[in-house]
Amino acid sequence: MSLSPMMQQYHDAKQAVGDALLLFRMGDFYELFHEDAKTAARVLGLSLTSRDKGENPIPMAGFPHHQLDQYLAKIIRSGHRAAICEQLEDPKQAKGIVKRDVTRIVSSGTLTDDSLLDPRASNYLAAVCTRPKHPDRVGVAWVELSTGRFSAAQFSRGQLADELARIAPSECLVAEGLGELVLADCPERMAITTRPAWSFGRQAALDVLGRQFGSHALEGFGFTVHAEDDPLDLAAAGAILEYLIETQKSSLEHIERLLPYAPEETLQIDSATWRSLEITQTLRDGRRETALLGVIDRTVTGMGARLLADWLCHPLTDVAAIDARLDAVGELVQHTPTTTAIRQELTGIYDLERLLARVTTGRASPRDLSFVGRTLAVLPKIKAKLTGRASPKLVDLEGRIDLCGEVRGRLEQALVENCPLNTRDGGFIRAGFHPPLDELRELMVGGKQWMARYQAAECERTGIGSMKVGFNSVFGYYLEVTHTHRDKVPPEYIRKQTLKNAERYVTPELKEYEEKVLSAEERAKQLELRLFTELRDLVASASKRILSTAAALAELDVLTGLADLATSRNYIRPTVVAEPVLEIEEGRHPVLDALEAAGTFVPNDCRCAGGARDGELGAGEEKVPNCQTSLPSPQPPAPSPSLLLITGPNMAGKSTYIRQTALLVLLAQIGSFVPARRAIIGVADRLFARVGASDELSRGQSTFMVEMTETARILNTATHRSVVILDEIGRGTSTYDGLSLAWSIVEYLHDRIGCRALFATHYHELTDLAGELPGVANLNVAVEEHAGKVVFLHRIVPGAADKSYGIHVAELAGVPREVNRRAAEILAQLEAQHHGRQDHVARGATASAATPRVARNGHALQLTLFEQTNHPLLEEIRTVDVNQLTPMEALMRLQAWQEKLTESP
Repeated sequence: MSLSPMMQQYHDAKQAVGDALLLFRMGDFYELFHEDAKTAARVLGLSLTSRDKGENPIPMAGFPHHQLDQYLAKIIRSGHRAAICEQLEDPKQAKGIVKRDVTRIVSSGTLTDDSLLDPRASNYLAAVCTRPKHPDRVGVAWVELSTGRFSAAQFSRGQLADELARIAPSECLVAEGLGELVLADCPERMAITTRPAWSFGRQAALDVLGRQFGSHALEGFGFTVHAEDDPLDLAAAGAILEYLIETQKSSLEHIERLLPYAPEETLQIDSATWRSLEITQTLRDGRRETALLGVIDRTVTGMGARLLADWLCHPLTDVAAIDARLDAVGELVQHTPTTTAIRQELTGIYDLERLLARVTTGRASPRDLSFVGRTLAVLPKIKAKLTGRASPKLVDLEGRIDLCGEVRGRLEQALVENCPLNTRDGGFIRAGFHPPLDELRELMVGGKQWMARYQAAECERTGIGSMKVGFNSVFGYYLEVTHTHRDKVPPEYIRKQTLKNAERYVTPELKEYEEKVLSAEERAKQLELRLFTELRDLVASASKRILSTAAALAELDVLTGLADLATSRNYIRPTVVAEPVLEIEEGRHPVLDALEAAGTFVPNDCRCAGGARDGELGAGEEKVPNCQTSLPSPQPPAPSPSLLLITGPNMAGKSTYIRQTALLVLLAQIGSFVPARRAIIGVADRLFARVGASDELSRGQSTFMVEMTETARILNTATHRSVVILDEIGRGTSTYDGLSLAWSIVEYLHDRIGCRALFATHYHELTDLAGELPGVANLNVAVEEHAGKVVFLHRIVPGAADKSYGIHVAELAGVPREVNRRAAEILAQLEAQHHGRQDHVARGATASAATPRVARNGHALQLTLFEQTNHPLLEEIRTVDVNQLTPMEALMRLQAWQEKLTESP
C-alpha cells in the first residue's frame, strides 16, 4: 500500500528512532501513529482516534504543542523514551510537504528542561562496560547532561552495585546482550538502554573523546592510555558521548572535560550501608525530606543542594581537606550576621549550571538569559561579604567568583525585566537597545493606531456606528458589519466572510496598511531573534568563567547552610584525626534530633578505638616486616575497646545508638559540625552498616542469605581504619547457628580486623566475651521497672543487660492481652524449669534463647528448649550396686534394660 508523502515522512523518522515514542509535529499538535498511538493513549490518557478512515485506518493520538513538557514528563515517568520530530519551516512558506526532522530524543538520563528535573537532585546518565576477557573488571562513566559534569572510573565487578547505588543514575547504557549483568546490580527506578557493542569499542571511544575534547591525549585529564591497554572506563565514557550525539543533535560544548574518580580519596560506603543508614532517602517510602540529606540540607539554591548530596556521596578521607571545610563552617558560625546576609543574597541566585548547559546547547530561552543576568547582578554583594574572611576556603571562594561585568552589562541593557519563555512572540529586547528594532516597533504601533483611526472614520462616513476592525490568520484585517446595517455597506467593500449575524469585508486601503504592519511585525521578530542569538553566544563565550563562579557559589551555599544548621541545632565542631579513634560525648541522632520534639531525644556517649591486634592486620592489608628485633619492644598501653557489645530490649534504642554513631562519622568527614557536646573522630576509610532484615526473592536470596552475604563483604573488606555497625547478626537462623555465627564474627572483628565496631545483639551470652577479649566492652540500654511496667530510658550505660523484655514490647505493640498473658505464663514455667541449671542455661537468657555456653577453647554443651522427662530406667540404674553384681548378672541386667527400651514407645 502506497503511503502519502507525510506518512512516508513519519515512517522514515520512526525507523530512525527505534523504540522511542515519536512525537510528530503537525501544525499546532504533536501526533503519534500506529503502536505509538496505542501506547500513548494508555500511558498519557489520550483519546485514540484514527487517520485515513477506510479499510485500513491508522491509529492516531495527539496533544497540543504547548503541552509538550507536561506529556514528556509522563512519558519519561512511564519508562519510555520520546523522539521529537519538529517542523523545520513555516508551513505558510513551504513548497509542498513541510520539512520535518527529529531534533532530539529525550530519555530519563538526558533531561535538560527545568520542568522535567528536580532542581535539588542530580540526574545522571551512566554507562557500564565489561569484556569477556576481563570478567572481574568493569568500566563505569556517568554524566549529568543538565550541567556537563562527566566522570569515569574502573572498578572490580563486586563494586558495581555499590557504585551504582552511590551514583543513582536514572538511565544506564549497556552493550547488547549484557543487560542482565547490570540489572543484577542496578538501583530501583534505573532504566536500562541497550546500545550496539561497537559503541563500547576501544578505538571508537578514543575517537569520540578526542573529538569532544579536541585532543586524543587524555593524560591531561588524569587518564593514561597505552597501546596495549583496553581502558574500560574510557570505553564507557565514549559510549555515553556517542549516545548523546545521537539523541541530542545539538552542541555538547558544556561537557568540557572528563574527570577521573579516585575511590581511595573518599569514604567508601556500600549499597547495603547506603540503604540501612537512609542517607539520601528513607527505606519505607523513599522520601528525601526525612533522610539524613533532607534533615541537614539548609541550602537555598539548586546548585548547593546538588553539591551537598555529592559531598554525602563522597565523604573525604584527607584530614587537611576536612579541616579546611570545618574552618570555613567555623568562621561562618562565629559571624552569624555575615552568614545570614550571604544566605539572603544567595536566594537571588539562579541555577547557573543548568542555565549554562541550555545556553551552550542552543536551547536557552530569553528568560534563561535574563536569569543569568540577574544572577551576575547579585555577585558584587556576595563577593563583598567574603572580602576579609580568614579561613583559606572562604578566601579561595571569594577569588573564584568572577563578576563577568561585560556580560552582565550587556544582558541588563538588552533584556526587559520579565522575559517570555520563548522567542516566538518577541517582545523581550528592551526599548532603546537597538534603534532599527525601535523603528519597526514604532511602525507596528503606528499601524495599529491607524487602524483605530480608520475604523472611526469609516463608522462616521457610512453611518454604521457598530462597525469594528478585526483580524484573523486566514485573511488578515477586516471590517465587520452586522446584518442590521447591511444596506449601508458602500459598494467598494469586498465581502470576505458571512457569519450568522454579520458580514466581514476588506478594502484596498485596509489591505495596504495591513501589509505594512504585518511586515514590520515579522521583521521585528526576526531582528529580535538575531539579537537574542548574539546575546546567547556572548554568554556561551564566557561559560568557563561563569561555571567556575557557579561552582564557587554552590560551595558557599553548602558551607553557609552547614553553618546555619550548626547554629540552629546546636552542633559542635568535631576534632578530626587520622588515628582510628571515636570519642563522642552526648551524641545525638541527626535525623531524630531534628524530627522529634525539642529536648526529647536522649543523647549518649561512645568511646572506642580501632587498631590491628596481636600483630594481626585488617582484611586485605599487607604485613610489613619488623626489622627492629635486637631490642625488646616497649610495653604498649592497654588498648581502648574496639568493639562495643550493646544489649537491651527492643524499642529501647540500640539501633538508634549504633546508627547515630555511623552518621556522626559521616557528617564529620563531609566537613560538617555534628550534634554532640564533644567529638573526636578518626577518619574512616570504609563505613559498613548491617541493620534490619530484608530479602531479595527475585534473586533467590532469603533474609538470612542476604544478611550473611552483606556480613561476608564486611569481614572480607573492612580494615582497622573502618567503622562497622552490626545489628542482630545471626537472628535469621536457629538459635544455635545464630549464636555460633555471632560469637565467631565478634572474635574475627576483634582478633583479625581490629576496627571500630558497634555490635547490637539479643544474644546475652556474647557479653561473656568482654571478660575474655581485651578489646570488647559491654554496653546496655537502661530500663526502669515499676509496678510491673517497663520504662525505656534510652540511655546507654556500661555493663550487660539481664532481660529482653520481649513480652513488654509485644504489649506496647498492641498484641492481644490474652496472648501476652499466656506468653508470661510460659515464660515463668520455662524460667522455673531452667532455674539453677547455670551450666546448661545461658546467663540472663530467657527460655527462647536457651543456647550453649561457648568457651574460647571451642567446647560447647548443646541444650534442648524444654527439660527432658526422666525415664523409669534411670532410677533402676541409679540404685544398682555394681560392686555386688557378678559378670553374668551384669550382662543379664543389660539385656533386660535393652528389652525395656525396645518396648518403650
